[in-house]
Amino acid sequence: MERPYEKLIRYCKVNTMSDDTVPTSPTTQCQFDLARLLEQELIAIGVQDVYLDDACVVYGKLPATEGLEHLPAIGFLAHVDTVPDFSGVDVQPLVIENYDGKDIPLPKGGRAIRVSDFPHLPAMKGKTLVTASGDTLLGADDKAGIAEIISLCERLIASGEPHGTVCIAFTPDEEVGLGVSRFDTERFGAEFAYTLDGSAVGEVICETFNAASAKVTVHGKNVHPGSAKDVMLNASLVAMEFNAMLPAGDTPARTEGYEGFFHLMQMSGGVETASLAYIVRDHDLQKLGYRVETMRHIEKCLNEKYGAGTVEVEIKDGYRNMAEKIRKRMEIVDAAMKATEEAGVTPIVVPIRGGTDGAVLTEMGVPCPNLGTGCYGFHGPYEHAVAEDMDRTVEILAQILKQFLPNNG
Repeated sequence: MERPYEKLIRYCKVNTMSDDTVPTSPTTQCQFDLARLLEQELIAIGVQDVYLDDACVVYGKLPATEGLEHLPAIGFLAHVDTVPDFSGVDVQPLVIENYDGKDIPLPKGGRAIRVSDFPHLPAMKGKTLVTASGDTLLGADDKAGIAEIISLCERLIASGEPHGTVCIAFTPDEEVGLGVSRFDTERFGAEFAYTLDGSAVGEVICETFNAASAKVTVHGKNVHPGSAKDVMLNASLVAMEFNAMLPAGDTPARTEGYEGFFHLMQMSGGVETASLAYIVRDHDLQKLGYRVETMRHIEKCLNEKYGAGTVEVEIKDGYRNMAEKIRKRMEIVDAAMKATEEAGVTPIVVPIRGGTDGAVLTEMGVPCPNLGTGCYGFHGPYEHAVAEDMDRTVEILAQILKQFLPNNG
């Protein structure tokens, strides 16, 4: 059987970039290219009830071992898409065997994966790493999770290890917040689930950000600069003023842990109109509300200064912190932590500074913590996967299933 990292290499070569300008899922048809491949692979290895729907979601099941049908149905999910803001086209994975623990120069783009940026690297000395070539991302987020789930299925089918019902799903558009917007929880069939969408092997994540997005539109007045005195209103300058009124330290680059932020994702415009696009995040829902009110207050101040309707702020709610609902099902978190220990890995319990399909699924009634995949540096050219840690992640998944066997098997 292929090792998980070998599957990852195959999957990464398929472009699956999603598109954050398209309002409905699937946002790109290229995601079906990988979804169809996965559908056929699942059928070939013996997964049952495999189904690819028109929402680009792949479903499948491993029926419970005879006599264990009463056990809870446990789900595992990962997403097929990669981020829209860094190229996932023509990905050329590179394999580094017996890694020396030092900086990794990439052949394209003049880039290197540096120990100073990724201090975990020296601990990976002697292992096998997979990177991209420097001008694309790798796609380990989240094709590593897919590879690990399929490897788990292969293992269970080949070994005959006892287990309850295993439900799997691969979703589109997680990176643009639409991953489970058309998800069929009844077809999925899991009582609870785990997303494979984290970083370091051993991560057990049951806290996410609360999320919102904001679009700021500025309407200016454009006249000839030679006669602009007391007439021109430069929309781009007002947009810059809007951003300058946000707390300067509340950006992703200056926050960590439970600290929230305003993240300016895009800006464009000229004298007549300008726009700013933000994502707004905080682990505390009340504090997220304060952040939204801050943006509303800036809108009010600038409209008082420059005239009604000059600045328009459109806020959209996103996902919610899964922590409150997960706390009511802590046995599934405890099972993941025990399984991680059984696999010889120290559990890493951290709040994720982001969100997953699992956060939305939890809101939909399927509690869904997130697990690490053994990969790092997501969303850019510095992505890298550790082959041995991906193997260990598959072992963790198998151990999770064992935690729910009678007398733990």
